Amino acid sequence: MNRIEKVRLSLDSCGIDAMMVTSGDNRFYTTSFRSSAGVALIGKDFAVFMTDFRYREAAERALDGYTLEMTKAGHSYADVINEYCQRYHVKTIGFEGSMTFNEHAGYAKNVKAELVECGSLLHELRRVKEPDELDALREAQVITDKVFAGLLEYIRPGVTELDINDELNRLFRVHGITGQSFTPIIVSGENGSLCHGRPTQRVVQKGEFVTMDFGCVLNGYCSDMTRTVAVGEPTEEMKKVYNVVLEAQLAALAYARPGVVGREMDGVARKVIADAGYGEYFGHGLGHGLGILGHDTDGCSPSNERTLPEYTVTTVEPGIYIPGKFGVRIEDSIILVGDGHENMTKSPKELIIL
Repeated sequence: MNRIEKVRLSLDSCGIDAMMVTSGDNRFYTTSFRSSAGVALIGKDFAVFMTDFRYREAAERALDGYTLEMTKAGHSYADVINEYCQRYHVKTIGFEGSMTFNEHAGYAKNVKAELVECGSLLHELRRVKEPDELDALREAQVITDKVFAGLLEYIRPGVTELDINDELNRLFRVHGITGQSFTPIIVSGENGSLCHGRPTQRVVQKGEFVTMDFGCVLNGYCSDMTRTVAVGEPTEEMKKVYNVVLEAQLAALAYARPGVVGREMDGVARKVIADAGYGEYFGHGLGHGLGILGHDTDGCSPSNERTLPEYTVTTVEPGIYIPGKFGVRIEDSIILVGDGHENMTKSPKELIIL
């Protein structure tokens, strides 16, 4: 089913005649076209995409199922929306919850239809991935695994966190990737306790952990993985913590399946870490949704009491972070499918000693 039709089938449940799509990510989801400006309006009998001169040719080539309308001086998005409202008798229009106050004020003033907050409509549709989305996610992860393998050949005592980051960027470029899912997290030694630490000039020493959390964007979809490796022989404490994190992740993966409650899946991993005496050092959720965004829709967090439907994509990333010492995180990205899951992350996760 194409995404225009999926939106149309959801209009009645939201009590609206049409859905207005203004955010860049949801425009891409509903149109498969990337632009910095534009508005999609999807009604029961029409779908129109509005943009300006900069995107005319590209939009004409990319759009399927949409009428393209160009704005210009004196002919705004609101003007086009009003024309379609009059033509198709649209009385109520849904808008995204992410719309800013000023954007909403402008549309409310100029659009001759009632605006209804309906942010959940597109969020719900994006939770369940379609085959083309899953293919894009798999391909992005294949490249990310290859980049990790390349990093293992580079990391050694004496390089800095920023050196590793530079090599990461170079390897992505080798594979034709220019966009990354998020700013990479590359931390070593005591910096490893910084869950979202950024790479610094810190020099990697023998006997330390290096944690790398990164991903790329391919065909509009994101990958995300984390691996922690040892540079030289780790201490017994480091090995113990690593194995606890690995056990927690494997337990959560064994539990992962369509219909699981996000909070409960988180709890499976959290119990392993707590039983080992490290509960206070695992302060974030087990995982988040993955798709058009690096953090996309909901996943297996302690606050998510919803069930995760089939073809949900979520990360599974338990961690232990001991301030002033080190940190360990292991992250895979999985698709909930059938009576279990498909793990898209193929990189080894047993402790690697470089």
